[in-house]
Amino acid sequence: MHSFDTSASDPLLNLVHEDEDLLVVNKPAGLVCHPTRGDERSSLVGRLRLYLGEGRWHLLNRLDRETSGICICAKNDAAAKIVRNQFEARTVRKGYRAIVHGWPTADRGLIEEPIGRDEASEVGIRRCVRVDGDEAMTEFTVRERFEYEQDRFALLDVQPRTGRTHQIRIHLAHFGHPIVGDKIYGLDPSAYLSLVNGTLSDAQRGILRFPCHALHSRSLTIRWQDEDRRFIAEISHTTVRPEDRLVGFGNFEFPRGWPSSASPPPETGAIPSGW
Repeated sequence: MHSFDTSASDPLLNLVHEDEDLLVVNKPAGLVCHPTRGDERSSLVGRLRLYLGEGRWHLLNRLDRETSGICICAKNDAAAKIVRNQFEARTVRKGYRAIVHGWPTADRGLIEEPIGRDEASEVGIRRCVRVDGDEAMTEFTVRERFEYEQDRFALLDVQPRTGRTHQIRIHLAHFGHPIVGDKIYGLDPSAYLSLVNGTLSDAQRGILRFPCHALHSRSLTIRWQDEDRRFIAEISHTTVRPEDRLVGFGNFEFPRGWPSSASPPPETGAIPSGW
């Protein structure tokens, strides 16, 4: 199975903001939010426990394992209640960056399609657009269209208006522009089970292009102390040439020759800021 580097050589937390009530971090791709094994550093909750101790803190949102970006934690019950109420009222504004396959025809749009479990899929966590699903709305804006190795890609700003599981990934795939590197909703529907079974081939890696999907939670805005507070986690700090833009995304970088080797690519690195 593909492994992600969450070793002790990594910084414990990438802090975006901290005060007496709130802690905002930039979660790396490849790190699960909730514990799945004993190592305290193997999950965001474990790392928060190491940083904050066993007190009355609350992780208020979560991201998929391969999604990087903003996670917010309240350090006390009162702060948690204030922010949770905003999540429940859908007043929290969230902004994502994504790289998708193909060039959307429209420069902006709103995808309104209900989402529910995909009962026909072998992948138990997979969901899909279905008429009897839960209401889901995703807004997108095309920031840039570009080509790489004769394939077309687009960089999008994405704002989910609802918070369904895998919502952005499902909606963009349903729209005909799946996120690059997505093993469940991407171009190769067999990639996820191949990854789990340890049989992911070089050909499949070539289709994926990234060891993680290219989705980053860049911003989160809440109402705090009578004003809007916007927290931003940039994707990276490294500048590369436009033709090299698919070399890395989020916390990952791999050589342009990948997948010429059967070994997984190195899982460190970055993409230029401003993406």
